[in-house]
Amino acid sequence: MSSNLKDPVPHYINGEFVSSESGETFANISPYSNEVLNQVSQGMKEDINAAVLAAKTAFKKGEWGTLKLNERMKYINKIADLIDRDIEVVAQLESLDTGLPIAQTKKMVGRAADNFRFYAEMVKNRMSGEAYHVDDEFINYTMQKPVGVAGLITPWNAPFMLETWKVAPALATGNTVVLKPAEWSPLTAHKLSEIIHEAGLPQGVFNIVHGFGEEAGAALVAHSDVQLISFTGETKTGSEIMRNGADSLKRYSMELGGKSPIIVFEDCEFDRALDACVWGIFSFNGERCTANSRLFVQESISERFITALKERVQNIIVGDPSHAETEVGPLIHRDHYENVKRYLAIASEEGCEVYSGQVPEHLSNGNFVAPTLLLNVKNDMKVAQEEIFGPVLTVMTFKTEEEVIELANDVPYGLAGYVWTSDMKRGHRVAGAVEAGMLWVNSQNVRDLRIPFGGSKASGIGREGGHYAFEFYTEMKVVHVAVGDHHIQQFGKKNKAASARTKA
Repeated sequence: MSSNLKDPVPHYINGEFVSSESGETFANISPYSNEVLNQVSQGMKEDINAAVLAAKTAFKKGEWGTLKLNERMKYINKIADLIDRDIEVVAQLESLDTGLPIAQTKKMVGRAADNFRFYAEMVKNRMSGEAYHVDDEFINYTMQKPVGVAGLITPWNAPFMLETWKVAPALATGNTVVLKPAEWSPLTAHKLSEIIHEAGLPQGVFNIVHGFGEEAGAALVAHSDVQLISFTGETKTGSEIMRNGADSLKRYSMELGGKSPIIVFEDCEFDRALDACVWGIFSFNGERCTANSRLFVQESISERFITALKERVQNIIVGDPSHAETEVGPLIHRDHYENVKRYLAIASEEGCEVYSGQVPEHLSNGNFVAPTLLLNVKNDMKVAQEEIFGPVLTVMTFKTEEEVIELANDVPYGLAGYVWTSDMKRGHRVAGAVEAGMLWVNSQNVRDLRIPFGGSKASGIGREGGHYAFEFYTEMKVVHVAVGDHHIQQFGKKNKAASARTKA
């Protein structure tokens, strides 16, 4: 198989590239031109059923779960090697399919290979149990076993990296996988299936079904043989997934929406804070869950900081995502473009000043939204409370530390937060007080694969990353072993003396 855009994108089920049982397809649209790139197999319940059966059979009757650890890790490392080999191809497909600038997709593809190598090492070195002696009578020990069939539902922003982020720990821990990628970004998911096929994994261990959330996604969530659902996407969709899978008592990992604050104090290192703020909201076209989409800047430096932001916004290079110099490309889909534009209209209605950069005229066919600042924002406005998920920064000011903590926490979400100050005591205080799963102090969004990733409140349930992924992808089993002849009560055994007294 090859990633030829002239060919319809197939599913990958039980080690084979197959069309939908219904024969139905849907169009994959270019975010740059809004022309049809290709057709994609439209998965339905019957396709999900086939994929889950393949995954269940591979887990229950196949060799994957019982492979020697070193043998399983050879497959995992082989996948990483093949990703490295195909970095250029994957990066180009990702940029073409999502509108993300090519300079950014190349970095993300490299991280995808790291995900597999990291978990190959992590499973060998950190997936270990505990053992306890109890007097001289028992040894109790734990072991971590794969759960079974993992249903993975991934988003359209940074799809390849986020797919591998879930697939790598799921496979490395011995589970089998059914992946339902986002319908708006199928190309690199298909490329991943080609890579895994070439790596030679046993049939049924890894499966992909393309399609829409209402059909393929819902069928995967409701399937009684799928024990795990890992989902990254909108909070509303996450809630619906949990309802749909409730009957089979699934285990969930949910990485959901965000409306993350960046708090800039007057004693910050100004230029570095400015760099981090601009990069954190306008990189990846603003389509990132951890984007610092709410700026709180201390009043004493607010005029200077906003002036600098305006200059940066005008200088950001909006262009063809395939060009190396492009910094902001088109949004993923026309529907999402219209939604972001709707929020800009709401901002005007709410009394904000909408300050935008420029989109060159020759890009009018694409889903381009210029980098935008929303000024004169109040924290209770829709644009400050709801996730816009585009290159749009809401700007607010504050006077005191206490005030900004209250403002930062007055939002439904709690995924990430950023603090800029030269007072490290204050940095620690504020980081501890902001209600979010992840905080960065004097840093942009940098990730260490060893640490947990996830949010609080409406931003998610559970943690992925590092050994924390084992809590989700493995079942903890406890074994109790007697090493001595401990006392066992003897119910029902006749006691001669007691029997004699009873008769007397």
